[in-house]
Amino acid sequence: MKVYRPLLQSGVSRPEGALFLVGGPLWFTHAEELGDDHESRLIEARQIPDDVLQRLVRRPLPRSGLTFDKPHVMGILNLTPDSFSDGGKFRSVNAAVNAACIMVKAGVDIIDIGGESTRPGAHSVSVEEEIRRVRSVVCELAQRLDTPLSIDTRKAEVARLAIDCGAALVNDVSGLTYDANLASLCVERKIPVCVMHSPAEPSLMQERAQYDNVVLSVYAFLDARIRELETQGVSRDQVIVDPGIGFGKTLDHNLALLKNIATLHGLGCPVMVGVSRKGFIGKIGRALKATDRGPGSIAVGLAAMAQGVQILRVHDVEATSQAVRLWSAVHN
Repeated sequence: MKVYRPLLQSGVSRPEGALFLVGGPLWFTHAEELGDDHESRLIEARQIPDDVLQRLVRRPLPRSGLTFDKPHVMGILNLTPDSFSDGGKFRSVNAAVNAACIMVKAGVDIIDIGGESTRPGAHSVSVEEEIRRVRSVVCELAQRLDTPLSIDTRKAEVARLAIDCGAALVNDVSGLTYDANLASLCVERKIPVCVMHSPAEPSLMQERAQYDNVVLSVYAFLDARIRELETQGVSRDQVIVDPGIGFGKTLDHNLALLKNIATLHGLGCPVMVGVSRKGFIGKIGRALKATDRGPGSIAVGLAAMAQGVQILRVHDVEATSQAVRLWSAVHN
């Protein structure tokens, strides 16, 4: 297997034949070809296989009301007692609604609402408990806000409830492998999905952090999931992909994925990255407390945007939104 990382640049002075990545401000003339042999070689853009090249240059169609002519910020709203960074902070409906309204004022583009922690070591909760946690908040926010809502769940019944209330995206950390009914629900309701890579259940995933080549493994998993979902009626134009940073990955795996994340554009879907406050940022940035990892999270997010990532999933919405606006002003 081979994947292709476009070597991206920005600026108005472009050589003849330069190609724009997914219709955005970044362009490339060459790419790095990565293969199973762990070797890489520099090639011209025209040497990339045509099907992959077409996906690299085609602007994605909108998902959940979001167009991809600019980067987007997804705000995290965890309605859980045990999430690693903010567990228990938004357990009341009022606290959650107020937090979402603050995100909107800060410029968030979409809000991701979750009722089950998927941190390393976390165990599943029942459908009934997850629904109890999210129902009132999703319904209240859908009535109050124009900002699109995402439901962060692996379970079809939770997603159904959220969609009935007004959610516009399903964000599944299992890549739609946990519940066989979730794909058909998204087809039925014409709801976009975010497909993430994780090697196992949250309770076991760090024990499964073993790859011959993590970049190729994650790409192959996401490619296979998209193709399988297409057979079930989920269009590629409904899909967003997420490499699952921190989900069954070591620090070195996370860094390898982030350095090569532009390869994922070859799947032909918008790319989302969730690095906010994660453990590897604390280790490298020397920030023991999760709430002190905002600067490191923003730094990694901007590095991902420099590789064309279209969505950053974050806790620190105001600071990240400011950084994204400045980055966009410089690069556009």
